Amino acid sequence: MPRTQSPMNPATAKDAASEARDRQRTGRILAADDQPHILEALELLLRPAGFEVDTAKSPAAVRESLASEFYDAVLIDLNYTRDTTSGQEGLDLLSEIVALDSNMPVIVMTAWGNVGLAVEAMRRGARDFIQKPWENERLLAILRVQVELHRALQRTQQLEAEARLLRAEGRPEFIAEAPAMQTVLQTIARIGPSDANVLITGEHGTGKEVVAQTLHALSPRASMPLVAVNTGALPEGTFESELFGHVKGAFTDARMDRIGRFELADNGTIFLDEIGNVPIRQQAKLLRVLETGEIERVGSSRTKHINVRVISATNTSLQEAIAAGQFREDLLFRLNTVEIPIPPLRERREDVPLLAAHFLKRYAARYRAPVAGFAPTALQAMIQYTWPGNVRELEHTLERAVLMCQTGEIQVSDLGLNVQQRSQGLNLEELSIEEVEGILVRKALQRFHGNVSQAAEALGLSRGALYRRMERYGL
Repeated sequence: MPRTQSPMNPATAKDAASEARDRQRTGRILAADDQPHILEALELLLRPAGFEVDTAKSPAAVRESLASEFYDAVLIDLNYTRDTTSGQEGLDLLSEIVALDSNMPVIVMTAWGNVGLAVEAMRRGARDFIQKPWENERLLAILRVQVELHRALQRTQQLEAEARLLRAEGRPEFIAEAPAMQTVLQTIARIGPSDANVLITGEHGTGKEVVAQTLHALSPRASMPLVAVNTGALPEGTFESELFGHVKGAFTDARMDRIGRFELADNGTIFLDEIGNVPIRQQAKLLRVLETGEIERVGSSRTKHINVRVISATNTSLQEAIAAGQFREDLLFRLNTVEIPIPPLRERREDVPLLAAHFLKRYAARYRAPVAGFAPTALQAMIQYTWPGNVRELEHTLERAVLMCQTGEIQVSDLGLNVQQRSQGLNLEELSIEEVEGILVRKALQRFHGNVSQAAEALGLSRGALYRRMERYGL
């Protein structure tokens, strides 16, 4: 007769919930040692004390774990190769961890401890030093203190970043109160003050450039240039010249030296928009610059070192492009230290009234139009509309509505939101040339999942011509 599992009684459930909260409060530890019995002993000590524990048997495994997971503290041995006692492997690993994250608490341990080794470890950034065999209570006390200090520092930094997000000078107004945008805001506040490369993903018109501008305004580079480049619109023949510059005589039309975009962004930030549309032959040149931090102007053999933060954006799936052989995987690794996906406007409808009011105020002032608000039916129509062109389409719609409005309130008829709906049931003869062209552009982009190069080829346009039409129709 099969056994039936008895339901958990309330007291047991309460104990389990309490244990989960304690574990969350105590922290997550990465423990590294080449001896399996040492790692097992650490797990037997730390897990009952409420810590989550991941283990690693080599410096390479430590690097891999730190690249993919977040930890509250790292506990590392100083020797990993048989019969070595110098501690050099661990000291080098310690230096790497501190360089990667100077706030990460690292506690070092070794059976070959001495004063000189302890001093060197502390000089390189270790928070404390444990000699094996360790004293259990001392090790637990050290970890609890370091985890609490680390979390307090993280909370302080996040509060400071959020404060900078509110008061950053020169940043664009970033309207995002919908629940779907809260993760985006938290990520921006956390990584804005860093130098990490960021990949912003999302459909056309979702506000990727505004996110890039906000990240730059929050960074220590805010007083330096932010140079934006639509890499997808650059002709392949001038790609290198635009990004890296050229010297006089490098090619037929090079009548004088020219500074490239990377050099203009030195000590600042470069924003590479539509990165997914960079031709595969140019990706290797871009990768080299990101790896070495060095550029050479076209026609010159002189190398110049640059210091730029790279923020890139794409509306295409780079993983699919990699699978299709259209994008280099190693370039993606360089670009997306952190990825920020931006939800489309249809998934953040709570922001539509706020965005609409913002754009109404802007264009009413620009055109000196006495328009003060929206008719209830117009507001409802905007909330219900799917906005295939996202925030950019909303902005263009409000600019048009301000110009068309003949009363003090925007009416549904002023918005022109029925253009796409009319195309479903009317003959082409009933549509204007601009309406037909807008429908064709939109359908081509939808057919090729936002890939501008493929959509342009299908429409018989150059990428630059398609970009101009996308701008015209708010796409």
